[in-house]
Amino acid sequence: MQVHRNISNLPEFRNAIITIGTFDGVHIGHISIINQLKAEAKKVSGETVIITFHPHPRRIVGKDPQSVQLLNSLTEKIGLLEAAGIDHLVVVPFTQEFAAQTPKAYVEEFLVRYFHPNTIIIGYDHRFGQNRTGDFHLLEEYAIKQVFNLVEIPARLLEEATISSTRIRQALLQGDVKMAASLLGYPYFFEGLVVKGNQLGRTIGFPTANLVLTDNEKLIPANGVYAVTVERPELGPGKNGELKGMMNIGVRPTVDGLNRVIEVHIFDFNENIYGETLRVTVIHRLRAEQKFEGLEALKKQLAKDRIDSKDKLGA
Repeated sequence: MQVHRNISNLPEFRNAIITIGTFDGVHIGHISIINQLKAEAKKVSGETVIITFHPHPRRIVGKDPQSVQLLNSLTEKIGLLEAAGIDHLVVVPFTQEFAAQTPKAYVEEFLVRYFHPNTIIIGYDHRFGQNRTGDFHLLEEYAIKQVFNLVEIPARLLEEATISSTRIRQALLQGDVKMAASLLGYPYFFEGLVVKGNQLGRTIGFPTANLVLTDNEKLIPANGVYAVTVERPELGPGKNGELKGMMNIGVRPTVDGLNRVIEVHIFDFNENIYGETLRVTVIHRLRAEQKFEGLEALKKQLAKDRIDSKDKLGA
């Protein structure tokens, strides 16, 4: 898959079959739409092109931009779309100026000028241009003039994609990572930078990597203890073998209860990884966060959590 970030320097696409959207999560609902895109491209020996926006449009024109919580960082989205078999991904910077285009300018000066689409595949509820006044009917006017072909994404697929996105977020916020994985089509994952914590874990036999998310818009699952797998992407292909461990997300009520933290204890591992970025895949939620009478009680529970985690991970 080719990734393009400069619309002024796009290649000449061969019979471009285009769709437009944020595709946050690239979940099974999105895959149905992508499959439709690929099927249309096959009919005309064309290339599939997805246009997406960064930052997320709600960050620029939404009523509450700080509330945006995403299932994927841009880097993660790129990897998932590549795995889905898309030919081209065009990442368009979303700005106030871009949002302020008239609908006709959006079609003529953006879509037609830069992409020369053979076919645009879009939902009946797609909105674009200034105050989101452009719609499917405007695109139909261009299709009638044979500027491009227009294919409507079935309402059922759109509704399934929207419902899936909502249900995935709800599931993660409730700690139901099994449900989230079934809707995503893969286990939820995130990346975080290893930073120094208070190193309490070392003193009770459970050293942890304290993580700060590399993308502060990424949705964090509910507080609790999880069985996880860990990769070290910075080591490069073939060297970042999967590790296994358990993760705590929460305020550590037994210790201080002040700040929300993400801590990962990696089994049978003692390397110095401060400053390294880890990819954590969340496999199973073991329990909710709870307060213990003291460190000994906490240590006893963590020993049980480790056994339970290894059981869930087949370690």
